[in-house]
Amino acid sequence: MANYYCMIAGLPDIDLQDANPGLDLENMREQCEEQLTFYDRKLLFYFFLHFDCINLVKLLKNPEADIDQWGNFSLDQLRDLITSATELNFNVHRYPAFMSIFAREYAFNKDKEGYFPEDEMAYQFLDYAIRTCPNRMMRRWYKLNLDITNILTAMLARAQGWSVGDFIKGEGEVQEIIRENKTKDFNLGTELDYIPQLMKIVEEEDPVRKEKMIDAFKWRWLDERTFFEPFSMEAVFAYLCKLEMQQRWAKLDVEQGKETFRKIIDELRGEAQVPEEFVVPSIQR
Repeated sequence: MANYYCMIAGLPDIDLQDANPGLDLENMREQCEEQLTFYDRKLLFYFFLHFDCINLVKLLKNPEADIDQWGNFSLDQLRDLITSATELNFNVHRYPAFMSIFAREYAFNKDKEGYFPEDEMAYQFLDYAIRTCPNRMMRRWYKLNLDITNILTAMLARAQGWSVGDFIKGEGEVQEIIRENKTKDFNLGTELDYIPQLMKIVEEEDPVRKEKMIDAFKWRWLDERTFFEPFSMEAVFAYLCKLEMQQRWAKLDVEQGKETFRKIIDELRGEAQVPEEFVVPSIQR
């Protein structure tokens, strides 16, 4: 297992209350390409594939759309994927097959009631990462994101009187429990130890604050999973995930953002399942 002490020790500390990342994804990506092993660079394909999926949906909806620069594939490559999938009915092997299938089926699905291409693509990406990523911690991260999305979606569907099963993505034990259980927390407490915290987030009525609480929860999850291996590939991946979150937060008012996140972290820290000495607010140098 590679140790990236020099790389991580040289990175600026990331603090959840700070709205200024101090480092952008482009710079971090350059450092990764220079210092990670060949195997670990291949793992980062999954992190940047998330942006490719967003870009693909943008181009399917508008071929002239501006795309995000952080993906693995260029604009020309994504256009090649779309052309190959839609006009030639062919999956180009250098792209994950689910992207070609999505592009080919988009024309048939886009006008269907209840079809949201961004949501469907997000699920397809998470499913692909959970099934194929060779790194255990990264698979657990993507599984966490899918489970949280399904649970929050189920709560919303239930509150609106909709059929919960119609909105749950994927197959697995957690999905089966959500579809079948009628209790308030879907009786998931024995399966997922973070359910009490998530239930508190669900009860938040302010949608913006709720989104911030979700990000704060994910941030703590990353800290806890990398505490004992702070210079590992998993720590590099966690840093990238947190850097992406911070770039979203940077758009918020700095002082207001600091105060809001300070309160959220205090609340989550009080409810954490792990001993306080094992919880850190950031990657330490």
